[in-house]
Amino acid sequence: MVDKKSRSKDAVTREYTINLHKKLHNKCFKKRAPFAVKEIRKFAKKMMHTNDVRLDVKLNKAVWSRGVRNVPDRLRIQISRRRNDDEDAKEELYSYVTVAEDQTFKGKTNITVEN
Repeated sequence: MVDKKSRSKDAVTREYTINLHKKLHNKCFKKRAPFAVKEIRKFAKKMMHTNDVRLDVKLNKAVWSRGVRNVPDRLRIQISRRRNDDEDAKEELYSYVTVAEDQTFKGKTNITVEN
C-alpha cells in the first residue's frame, strides 16, 4: 500500500468568506459581537482541524468596528495552520485567523494562499 501523508498535518494558508449574518440570526443584540467571535473560532476549528485557534487583533477590531449590535454581515478571513513552536504544547499545530486585505465578496471562492 502507498503510505499517505495526512493533509491535515501540513502548514497551509487559506482565505474564506464567512457569512456572519445567518449565524447571528435571532441573537440578542448585546451578545452579537461576542457570539460572532465564537462562531469564527468554531469555523476555523472545523476548516483547519485544529483545537487551538488564535485570533488576530485586527480581526477582533473588524468584528467590533460597528459596535456590539451591528456586526458586519460578511467577513473575508485568512486562516493559517502553523506549527506550534512551544515544546510543552498539547497540539502540534494551531490556527491563526486574521482579516483578509481584500474585503470584496463578489465572485470570490475559498482560495489557498501561496506562502
